[in-house]
Formats: sequence, C-alpha cells, structure tokens
Amino acid sequence: MTMRNEGGPPNIPRHIAIIMDGNGRWAKRRGLPRSAGHRQGAEAARRIVEAAADRGIEYITLFGFSSENWNRPRAEIEELMKLLRYYLRSETADLHKKKARLRVIGDQSAFDEDIVQLIKNAENLTKDNKRINVSIALNYGGRQDIVQAVEKLFQSTLPLGHSPTQEEIMDNITKNLLTHDLPDPDLLIRTSGEKRISNFMLWQCAYSEMVFSPVLWPDFDQTCFEEALSEYAGRERRFGALKQS
Repeated sequence: MTMRNEGGPPNIPRHIAIIMDGNGRWAKRRGLPRSAGHRQGAEAARRIVEAAADRGIEYITLFGFSSENWNRPRAEIEELMKLLRYYLRSETADLHKKKARLRVIGDQSAFDEDIVQLIKNAENLTKDNKRINVSIALNYGGRQDIVQAVEKLFQSTLPLGHSPTQEEIMDNITKNLLTHDLPDPDLLIRTSGEKRISNFMLWQCAYSEMVFSPVLWPDFDQTCFEEALSEYAGRERRFGALKQS
C-alpha cells in the first residue's frame, strides 16, 4: 500500500526538498547572463512555495546555495548575494502575509553581517506562522551537517566511559543536525535532468522518494510540480521493510 502521512491527506508528502538546478543553462540558452537565470529561478521558487502551500504541504526545503558554490566566479557570487539581499527584503513581508514561516539552514558565518541580520529579521517576523514552513539551505552541505552533528555528539553529556549503542548514536546525530526540528523529506525533487543529490541533506534523505525532472528550474511550474506529486503518490514506501502480504 502507499504510505499515508499521519494526520495529513493521503499520498501527499509532508515535507518536500528541492534541488533547484538549471538556472545557468536556462540563461545560456537564451543568450542571457547567468544572473538572469538566477532571478527567474527565484520567481520559480515563489510560485512553487505557493503551490505547495495550496496543496497542504507542511514543509518545503529549497537548496539555494551550497557550500561548494563559493568556488563559482566571484562576479556570479556577488550577483547571488545581491539577489539574496533583494529577496530577503522584498519577499519576507509577502511570506508573512501568506502565513508562511521562513528559516535558513546552513553556516551563516561566511555571509556579510547585513545578510545575517536580514535572515534574523525574516525568521523573527515569520516564526509564528503555520500555513507552511519554508526552509532555504544557504552555504549548506550534507557532509558538513553530519560532521558538525558528530562533533556535538562527542561534546555531549553522555556518561563518562559509556559506550553508546548504534541506536543512541543515530538518535543523537539526528537531534544535532541543522534540520533537527524538521521531519525528514518524504520527497526530493531535482530539476534540469541531473540525477544526483549533490551533498544535499544526505542523512535526512535516506528514505526519501526521488523525482528527477528534465525541466530547468526557471521553467518549473505548477504543472511540473503536480506531475512530481502524482509520481510520488504512485510510489510504495517501504523504508527498508518487506511488503506485507
């Protein structure tokens, strides 16, 4: 049988994670600068968040900027930071109006102080909203997330000399991830035809269903989103267990 979400509609994922890929290729095909692709990608994020909220999805996590993206050309990074500032200023009020909660996961220490402050302002303004929880992964890497969780485990208050069981270790790692207060994604979507997860939520997506869309992210619309949800609805989630006859 198809897995149902506890307390939610049947066949609808509670948490969707999205790798928003293809902005640069979208721009290149149109003879536009990569920055134009990133701007259109931000518009796609806006419409998909709204579509998810309309469908009753509780959580959506968007991979906005990975820890590896700092290796991109400096001009592109500067443009991305400008775009981040713009949308944190312009979209926060709209998200709040739509009863969406915004949070950022990732290492914020690499960002300029004004960006960090904009993030704090957005999170504080929307913290009590409950229509949908929107997480944006910025300067985030899945391996780094696991490493910092393990570091916290070593610094934990486990009794001296106690050898934790595998179950205790796994439980403590989960509790110390940057996403510790989010449910694991039920569905991971990646656009642009690439079929890998690129160091995104490696621990959390251990049992996520995955849908790989050939559509470049700026062109990913509500129809594409519904197709991904339909594919998810047809899956049988077993979480490593055998089907019961």
